[in-house]
Amino acid sequence: MKKIILSTIVIVSVSGAADTLLKMFSQGKAYGNIKYYYIQTDKQNDTPYKDTSANANAVGGQLGFETASLTGWELKTTFMFTNGFLLDDPVDTSILSRDNGIHLGTGAGSKDAQESFAVLGEALISYSVENFSINYGRQVIKTPLIHAKEVRMLPSSVQGVIISYRIDTAKLDISGGYLTHFKQRTSDQFINIQKHALGEKMREITGHEEGELIYGSLKWYQEGLDIALFDCYAPDFLNSLHGNVSYKSHYMVHPYTLSLELLWQRSVGNADTNLQKVGSAAGGKKIDAKAISFKGSISMGESNFLAAYSYIADKNSAHDSLVLPWDGTPLYTNMITSNDLFASNYGKGLSADSIYIGGTQAFKVAYTQTYDFTGYKGFKSVLSYMNADNDKFTKGNQQDLNIVLAYKYDSHLSLALKGIFVVNNTNASADGTIEQLDDFQQYRVIANYTF
Repeated sequence: MKKIILSTIVIVSVSGAADTLLKMFSQGKAYGNIKYYYIQTDKQNDTPYKDTSANANAVGGQLGFETASLTGWELKTTFMFTNGFLLDDPVDTSILSRDNGIHLGTGAGSKDAQESFAVLGEALISYSVENFSINYGRQVIKTPLIHAKEVRMLPSSVQGVIISYRIDTAKLDISGGYLTHFKQRTSDQFINIQKHALGEKMREITGHEEGELIYGSLKWYQEGLDIALFDCYAPDFLNSLHGNVSYKSHYMVHPYTLSLELLWQRSVGNADTNLQKVGSAAGGKKIDAKAISFKGSISMGESNFLAAYSYIADKNSAHDSLVLPWDGTPLYTNMITSNDLFASNYGKGLSADSIYIGGTQAFKVAYTQTYDFTGYKGFKSVLSYMNADNDKFTKGNQQDLNIVLAYKYDSHLSLALKGIFVVNNTNASADGTIEQLDDFQQYRVIANYTF
């Protein structure tokens, strides 16, 4: 990456545009956000008895710089950091270095997982001309299956090349990527993207120590209608095909949205063979997962109402849970905590959470309210409820209640209070074994300043 940036500077300088190169930096812009985050997680389990409580305070965020364009070329860097303070014992490491502890084998609550860190999360060079662009380096991206998901202190990042092209006459966006590394939200390490998903089982499953990820997407749009296809291919590991249709219109004066998505995943190449072996990480089952999800929402003044449903096909002869190792949480029934993001921890790619477990059907309702009509602007509340049902859940349905109170002072400063209450919080291991907690509560305070 450094060699490419230096080469670009040399080429521009040799071409006699040193003064223009100076303007490229002097007319660039700094950006960032500084965030205070408090989190407390309480878990209760009667059989076997296990009650835990952990919390943490941290200050962190992102500081970056993006140059102005020079004949289509731009450079961008983003420095990401998190610093814990007033840490009690035990520490909730989900806003610190949780993934580092897991990767090092010392555990999610270890000293390694409790450390503060800083990392150059983005360092990329980009070139754009008309409707074509190409980015190379470390970058934050948002796709259905590979996503930044900044629900904790920092976003995740990838490393590789991404190309996009827009055909205005056809109202079509085309993009593709070749990715080699992934940095989880609670890590300062860019790890090979397949190795991150499978951990120490990488060679056993794929036959290799490293692997890449290739994706392509098509998005067609008309007035009120968006149709998108996304294919994510990891050789000798996994192929994922995602489709989404979204329609926006008005009922009388009330805007509404209807959306439908389909997702199909299967193991490919060596993984397809090796996962079917007796004693494999997936319990002798290849990956074959299918999901459908739809939602509808309508706004009435400052109120918005949403309803969503999702279903993961039940296939006992296969690993039928969704495989989402790179922060993707595509289902519309996704909640603040029941969101499968721990499957993006190092080596946890074959595990799954609640609505993403094979055989689970879930429904969700949500009510969002702003209060500008009172004369006090910037306040918002969100109340959402989710119920997940699966015959494999021994303790009963999982039920989630999320309460969010938010205040946006201006375009820079915001504050959010979040309460998460879960009954029978459920997860599935790589081999399909189900575990449920009786009760789970989490509380968050987030203050964010963006510039």
